[in-house]
Amino acid sequence: MSRRPNKVSAAEFAHPPGDDRSFHAFLDSLPDVLVARDFRAVIDAVAAAARRKRGVVVMLGGHVVKTGLAPLLIDLMRRDIITHLAMNGSAAIHDYEVARFGATSEDVAAGLRDGTFGMAEETGRGMNDAFVSGMQHAQGMGESLGRALDAQSALSSPELSILLNAYRLGVPATVHAALGAEIIHQHPAASGAAIGDTSHRDFRRLAASLSQIDDGGVVLNLGSAVIMPEVFLKALTIARNLNAGKPKNFVTVDLDMQRHYRPRMNVVQRPTLDGGKGYEITGHHEIMVPLLVWGVLERL
Repeated sequence: MSRRPNKVSAAEFAHPPGDDRSFHAFLDSLPDVLVARDFRAVIDAVAAAARRKRGVVVMLGGHVVKTGLAPLLIDLMRRDIITHLAMNGSAAIHDYEVARFGATSEDVAAGLRDGTFGMAEETGRGMNDAFVSGMQHAQGMGESLGRALDAQSALSSPELSILLNAYRLGVPATVHAALGAEIIHQHPAASGAAIGDTSHRDFRRLAASLSQIDDGGVVLNLGSAVIMPEVFLKALTIARNLNAGKPKNFVTVDLDMQRHYRPRMNVVQRPTLDGGKGYEITGHHEIMVPLLVWGVLERL
């Protein structure tokens, strides 16, 4: 036994709560194995990137917004930890509705029966008008939505909007649309030209931001199974094409409720083949994201 290699040692075991009930003590009590080890490594990577002023790019799916996690991400923007926030179209819709009306997420099955799903006039009109204005002012989709919300005289929950707070804080926030995949494309005011122009401008802005993750930055994919992994891969290749193969040596993380092919390949594995480290963490966003944010702030 003394000569046999072993995968687990007693020193790596968890320990129960002691007198110290701080969050630091909680993190320290986790077993030093498997995803618990990875989770602490991700926390340390984000904290290190913030200390060294490296890029921390956070990519979102819609579920992250509608499970109430916006205040945590806004706090990280205020603390200059998040340097770029990118999201798919559904995340932008949920964010816009929470800001204006204080509620979001309709009953899809019920609305699909009679054709009323996604037909809210205020959401469709307001967001599509913002895109047309954004195209006219050479703005990206995220910026145009932030600007439109900032101009609204009566918002229900402005403090909960990622897009509005990013706009006010000067943090790049980009929205990456998939034509026909979002309810606002059903609205008569939808302009394919405006959607394409503003979202494509945001694609370029994301590519430009990725230079900041070189040598110690972090990319977090929170809950996007298809759109953001695909967009990230193409934006990364543009960044490397324009910067002699950089960025390299960064950390990528896919945090979702279940594993998917595209996040594994396009976020975790392929981008870090020539340097860096990719992590997969499986868990519910409404539990794992608060733990991650608390962990980062504890480290800092």
